[in-house]
Amino acid sequence: MPAVPHVIDVEALVAIDVHVHAHGAVDEGSPVAQAARNYFGASDVPEELSALAGYYRERKMAAVIFSVDERLSGRAMLPNDDVLAAAAEQPDVLIPFASVDPTRGDAALVEARRLIATGNVRGFKLHPQLQRFFTNDPSIYPFYELLEQARLPVIVHTGHSGIGTGVRGGGGVRLKYGDPMLLDDVAVDFPDLQIVMAHPSFPWQDEAISVCLHKPNVWIDLSGWSPKYFSPTLVQYANTLLRDKVLFGSDYPLITPDRWLKDFAEISIRPEVRPKILKENAIRLLGLR
Repeated sequence: MPAVPHVIDVEALVAIDVHVHAHGAVDEGSPVAQAARNYFGASDVPEELSALAGYYRERKMAAVIFSVDERLSGRAMLPNDDVLAAAAEQPDVLIPFASVDPTRGDAALVEARRLIATGNVRGFKLHPQLQRFFTNDPSIYPFYELLEQARLPVIVHTGHSGIGTGVRGGGGVRLKYGDPMLLDDVAVDFPDLQIVMAHPSFPWQDEAISVCLHKPNVWIDLSGWSPKYFSPTLVQYANTLLRDKVLFGSDYPLITPDRWLKDFAEISIRPEVRPKILKENAIRLLGLR
């Protein structure tokens, strides 16, 4: 696939959603799928990628989309090449990230290099709880080095996991892998790698704020939680010292941007900070302007 030119008109956008899942086939009767619906609530939104693009286009939003390369939850991964192809067809609205399980060693590096060589990948997504690794494990460092050299950001799941919540044994998901403080090591050792800590990092919210405040290359996306559940400390720092480092993300399709933005309008974020969170910070992170 040849490199696709970036044609997103950022000035016309209302928002950029930096956390949108592109799902493969899901067994809706599985315990994991049912538990996710119970945890997040039902959402009747399109998941086929051209329809997803239309959904965001209607709302004057762009979407960072990705699948997750994992074998724990039982959900099928939508191939990275399918995500790239959809973004190539809808370049005005879809911003493609790739996902590679870094615990696969050399095979992961080969795949990441192949994807980067297309010129169309805008970043990578990691989910340590589903991929089962500590983010500061030295065995993962060659993967970070590759992303840093390519100057591509990485979105890393942190905090609680809605996947597996309420399932026997948590569906095998171990929450310890979501500790955001582990990313402090990564931020030190790869100071030019832009790291997005995905989600308010309950129960480690203060730790996530501290790392983001201390390390210039660390960001926080606000996906996976309705804003009405944000901690007062998170709202305080989003309004002040982290106003240039906090990003709008929904966790589509589990949480829709409509629901997230409705609740965001009702919390005490300063008027001058709202456009930073909704799109300006993402424009800087992604180099869209």
